[in-house]
Amino acid sequence: MSSPDRRTLIADTAIATVAAAGLRGLTHRAIDTAAGLPAGSTSYYFRTRTALISACYARIAELDVDDFESKRPDSREEAAASLGELLHRWLTTGRERQLARYELSLAAARTPELEPALHRAGRASRARAAAVLAALGAARAEEAAELLVSWTDGVLFDRLIGTMASTQRTPDLAELTAVARRMLDAALAG
Repeated sequence: MSSPDRRTLIADTAIATVAAAGLRGLTHRAIDTAAGLPAGSTSYYFRTRTALISACYARIAELDVDDFESKRPDSREEAAASLGELLHRWLTTGRERQLARYELSLAAARTPELEPALHRAGRASRARAAAVLAALGAARAEEAAELLVSWTDGVLFDRLIGTMASTQRTPDLAELTAVARRMLDAALAG
């Protein structure tokens, strides 16, 4: 396995570990074991816990951008459908990544040296949202993107671990698309 592939494997395994066990479960040894790597592999690539957490942020951002890039909507309706599908995926098959994102975000809030990596990771999704909103005619696309990403994060949080997590276990694609449409309409109205 080449170095870039091993780094990706380690980051993906770390994300899965954080989602399942929280930050307490994130140790170099635990990642080596879960990834099926020889002891010391994770610490070879990511010397410190901070470096490992930063790798998680970067990998989550990369996966998020890949999700955003999978479709380029040409209309508001296509954008709503794409965002609804994205929300649905992140609440179902991508749930693990979102849980890890929230856990890792809390780590950055408490550990100043982690903040730059978290903020770098978050800028990529905002840039993609701004590009989509600009293409849809947003007058101030960057401001609209800030709102849209914040609203999206709020929906995800509420459905994953907030109040809606206990009352609406199975995400409904049609309902999420309707929510996405309202969020897009509001973002584009400003």
